[in-house]
Amino acid sequence: MPQPPTTEISAPRGLVPLNLNELWEYRELAFFMLFRDIKGRYRQMALGPLWMIINPIMNVIVFTVIFGQMAKFPSDGIPYPLFNYAALLPWGFFTGCLFSAAGSLLSHKDLISKVYFPRLTMPLIGVFSSLVDFLISFILLLGLAVYYGYWPTWNLLFILIFLLMAAVIGLAVGLWFASWIVHFRDVNAILSYAVRAWMYITPVVYASSFVPERWRGLYRLNPMTNIIEGFRWALLGTEPPSWKMLFLTFVAVLPVLIGGAYYFRRTERSIVDIA
Repeated sequence: MPQPPTTEISAPRGLVPLNLNELWEYRELAFFMLFRDIKGRYRQMALGPLWMIINPIMNVIVFTVIFGQMAKFPSDGIPYPLFNYAALLPWGFFTGCLFSAAGSLLSHKDLISKVYFPRLTMPLIGVFSSLVDFLISFILLLGLAVYYGYWPTWNLLFILIFLLMAAVIGLAVGLWFASWIVHFRDVNAILSYAVRAWMYITPVVYASSFVPERWRGLYRLNPMTNIIEGFRWALLGTEPPSWKMLFLTFVAVLPVLIGGAYYFRRTERSIVDIA
């Protein structure tokens, strides 16, 4: 009777290949880890998955009171709760991808030390987990849009492009930070403050018309600016985004993503000894 083949797993040397084919080979494990991740986030919570909806709603209420009612930030004539919610969802998806990727090595260090699987699975699971949260909240956003008289059009299909770009940017940043967070735990706090500041230079709580004209060129170098504007355009029919800047953003972020993936693969082999 022939013996099953023996696979030897050892730490690679030099330039570490991405081995993307392994992601498909371990797809069943990835699905199980995704299910465990979603289920574990709401374990021992009385309201459970309802927090997927409660979190963005509470943020919309707070931002509407502070920025819509008190600060009177412009919303291009759109009711501020809808205007804000249409930006908070893609922003929340982006930050979910970013922080999941950035914390993937540290949060799974015990599993990494016990079993082999392609480590790039972990940040990708964070993307799909954030997508599940997004889809559930997006249904509520569509209902809110219809309530205010904004019926969906075919432009809604462009949301898939904006989500893909948000995921790519979140992964590109998160993969670079994943190893640094394991080495220096305060990097996570620094990243949190940086992302919070990033939100305020992105048109999440205000319209782009709020930015002075002389700063618009610099303002549009922020990749999330174009994505948020595109999302609002696709859903609410506001001014379309700068397609040229969107394309340049995607072209500029791709090398960062690829470099981050290689850096992630290079550092994952010694992460258990450090963590």
